[in-house]
Amino acid sequence: MAGTYHNHHRHVLQLVLSCRKITAQVTNTETSSIIAMASSSEQEFAAHYRAHLNRFPRSHRFWDAKVASRVGEKLGFRLREIGVTAVEIEEQSRPLHYRVMLSPLFHSIKHAGVHVSGVDQL
Repeated sequence: MAGTYHNHHRHVLQLVLSCRKITAQVTNTETSSIIAMASSSEQEFAAHYRAHLNRFPRSHRFWDAKVASRVGEKLGFRLREIGVTAVEIEEQSRPLHYRVMLSPLFHSIKHAGVHVSGVDQL
């Protein structure tokens, strides 16, 4: 029954990007509460982050398309677990290099069985 409850509400996917991390969170617009999130700051990504800290020449970006894909996979799984099958992207204008690196994130969410509307406008 919980799955049908969630599908009647609007769920918005928001991305918070910096050179150090990527966070994807889904908010229920009716309650303004975050219902699921995934981030490259989770324990799974700690070794990847440390490797980038010690790399020479230094990189200013600590996440890449592979990390974005895994964050999307985790978010998609968490959404499916609570019965959410569709989200809308609420996105600001981003530089092209970020948009290219985010494509695997959206693909992973869709692959997990969650429809993402609004990706085409990016």
